[in-house]
Amino acid sequence: MSYAPYSADATAADTPATAAQIRTDMKVLAPYTHAIRTYSSTNGGELVPEIAGEYGLKVTAGAWVDKHNDRNERELRSVVDLARKNRNVNAIVVGNETIYRADQTVPELIKKIQRVKRETGVPVTTGEIWHVWIEHPELASAVDFIAAHVLPYWEGIPDTAAVDQAVRVYNLLRKTFPGKRIVIAEFGWPSAGYNRHGAQPDPQVQAQVIRQFVNRADAMGIDYNIIEAFDQPWKTFEGSVGMYWGMFNAQREPKFAWVGPISNTDYWKIGLVAVLAGLLFSLAILPKRVNLTQGVILAAAANAVGAWCAAAFAYWSSHYFVFGAAIEFGLGMILLLPLIVIGLSRIDEITAIVFGTRPKRLIDGRHALALSGVQPKVSIHIPAYREPPEMLIATIDSVARLEYPDFECIVIINNTPEESFWRPVEEHCRTLGDRFKFMRVDNLQGFKAGALRLALDATASDAEIIGVLDADYVVHPDWLKDLAPTFADPKVGLVQAPQDHRDGSRSPLHRAMNGEYAGFFDIGMVQRNESNAIIVHGTMCLVRRAALVAAGGWSSDTICEDTDLGLTILELGYDAHYTDRRYGHGLLPDSYEAYRKQRHRWAYGGFQIIKKHWRRFLPGASHLSVQQRIQFSFGWLNWLGAETLGVAVVLANLLWVPFILFLGIAIPDRILTIPIIVAFGISALHFVLLYRRRVAIGGGETAGAMVAAMSLQWTVARAVATGLIKNHLPFLRTAKGGKATDAKRFAALPEAVIAGLLMASAGALWFTNFDSVHEIDIYAAVLFVQSLTFTAAALIALFEESRTNSFLYWEDLSARTLAFIGRRTAIAAQPSEVMITSDVLHDKRTDVMP
Repeated sequence: MSYAPYSADATAADTPATAAQIRTDMKVLAPYTHAIRTYSSTNGGELVPEIAGEYGLKVTAGAWVDKHNDRNERELRSVVDLARKNRNVNAIVVGNETIYRADQTVPELIKKIQRVKRETGVPVTTGEIWHVWIEHPELASAVDFIAAHVLPYWEGIPDTAAVDQAVRVYNLLRKTFPGKRIVIAEFGWPSAGYNRHGAQPDPQVQAQVIRQFVNRADAMGIDYNIIEAFDQPWKTFEGSVGMYWGMFNAQREPKFAWVGPISNTDYWKIGLVAVLAGLLFSLAILPKRVNLTQGVILAAAANAVGAWCAAAFAYWSSHYFVFGAAIEFGLGMILLLPLIVIGLSRIDEITAIVFGTRPKRLIDGRHALALSGVQPKVSIHIPAYREPPEMLIATIDSVARLEYPDFECIVIINNTPEESFWRPVEEHCRTLGDRFKFMRVDNLQGFKAGALRLALDATASDAEIIGVLDADYVVHPDWLKDLAPTFADPKVGLVQAPQDHRDGSRSPLHRAMNGEYAGFFDIGMVQRNESNAIIVHGTMCLVRRAALVAAGGWSSDTICEDTDLGLTILELGYDAHYTDRRYGHGLLPDSYEAYRKQRHRWAYGGFQIIKKHWRRFLPGASHLSVQQRIQFSFGWLNWLGAETLGVAVVLANLLWVPFILFLGIAIPDRILTIPIIVAFGISALHFVLLYRRRVAIGGGETAGAMVAAMSLQWTVARAVATGLIKNHLPFLRTAKGGKATDAKRFAALPEAVIAGLLMASAGALWFTNFDSVHEIDIYAAVLFVQSLTFTAAALIALFEESRTNSFLYWEDLSARTLAFIGRRTAIAAQPSEVMITSDVLHDKRTDVMP
């Protein structure tokens, strides 16, 4: 066996083992071998022959030869001295793959071999890969025997053909050098690391290959040396497999038995981890009321995660972690565990919506009046800041048409000194009578919440319900008539209706944005409502005045004052109700940039709410039920956490690519990369299945909504990152109504850059993967998949400014396509007499086709 005198905790080749360690190693090896091969006669190697002799072991002593002449001289002197002093030195190997590395020329190495032969009386050779001997027959003539390295793994040969390859090479060398003694000076197989073409490292494969080789070699009388005795964790320069060639691990424990079945003795530990982890994740199913299909799917998902945990445990327990690998594995696990939890929660939502029961808590406002007969007075508040007056007037007119007997409307315009914005609105309110109150205030602090606080102060004393509308929302006449009676139940604190938009036909991009919004209101809100845990989104919202006052009124602590208030009301123990019926339609953001800014505000405000409310989620800190706490926690994790962690994983992967390409540092194992692809697949499946089930739009609009949703990953992650370092950002109005003031610019430059880097990195890894390493291909696939969300943003930004972002363009293209097909059909239907001869046929068609 090859033996290197380094201890288990050696970190480099310049940290040799002590004589005591070498003595312990020889004691371990003596029952398994008659001889050992060393590679150096200095730096600890000079101690080996004498100690090996104590255990009856022969030594083939090596002299390391490279480009450093001083070191080479010390090695040669030492190996000669060892051969003279130790009778158990039965051969000397001058240099190891020296010609292959081009550290010496063949004549230079031959001179060193001849020198050692003159100064010792033992056989002298050099160790080289087998083909080097064939390429340099003069080298073979200079040695006493040929020491050929036959390592099928490095040739990419599968384990099933490894022994046959060794025998084939042995026979080739015998034929090439008849009469010369041939020794297979290195044969082995790694127990871990990455594949090389068809060669796959594995503990059981290593045992099988080496056992088969030893049996075949003994039967044929082949002299051989197995590389190597002990794993060498410091051998990072040989890639991922360099550490794992030993027949014993670094703790000097045998990796396999020489007789009997080949098995992994740790299987029971891995199986136990899989079962326990699967059981742990399955416990989340027990409190749920699920049918058989749901239960089977959820249990399968939980146990799939359990299997992944077992694979991670097996990897951790069977690998040596040098600094780079430890960082990679530790960071990967930290980032992946939350993503796995998010994936499970999305599978749970898929099963609940696709296979579960229909929603039970959705209110049907059309029957509320008949059930209760209650019609409390409602005060409708419409805050506005620099809104187009015609848009605001349309909203006010829709309120005037409400079929409800007892309401008032307060319009408050803040921080808008330009008279052209507010004067027409003031005059219009005056024409509508006393029900409509107009207020204007400049230098108001507190953003939208500040305006709503002023409106609350001006509210009629007998108003029990506060309604909130955005300045762009045109409401249906039956909004209050249907929903206000719900407050007959004193436990009801708020009632929320969904948002929708009336300008989705402006462009294909606006239709895609509208479809993306619809998913939140028809899927997420409906499902959260089942747990009394809806997200309050302000407009189309009715709030019990007493609950609003008890919650401390509208707060300016966050820029999402509506969501903040809704959560506070739920924390006080009130109920919230939701209807999926559209009672109003607003306007979409004017541009993709406005759409992104709005989502940034929502995400930043959401993160502010987490920082403000997390203590109230502790046991006994509020009236929130366990299910409400779960819904809000997983809702934040699914939205803010998934996008932020996704970007964090992307940036970590990008930073790791140069280390792989240029430094050869470990490629992330598949246990760290496959989950990323699976998580993306689950997210895509979640989107498609739930949209088909709940959102009443077509396939094309669903695809557009999906692309729009994907494009916001960087926006949401940036908002969360901003929330980590800044406590307050100014409230920015979302440009609507065709009055966008944003300067024309490419809206997704950061995403375009990241997408380019990801695709370039994926391509670089793919096209430089000359050894067909599976992990590299998987890693490249991960980078490509991760690029899709950033590419989506860049494509939308390009699409927005192109002529294709027009329904007229697609209608015209469709018409021209149909006309072209019609012309081709007419040509194909022409009389067959044009086909007279092949030459005429060619001429006729040349004339006709244009």
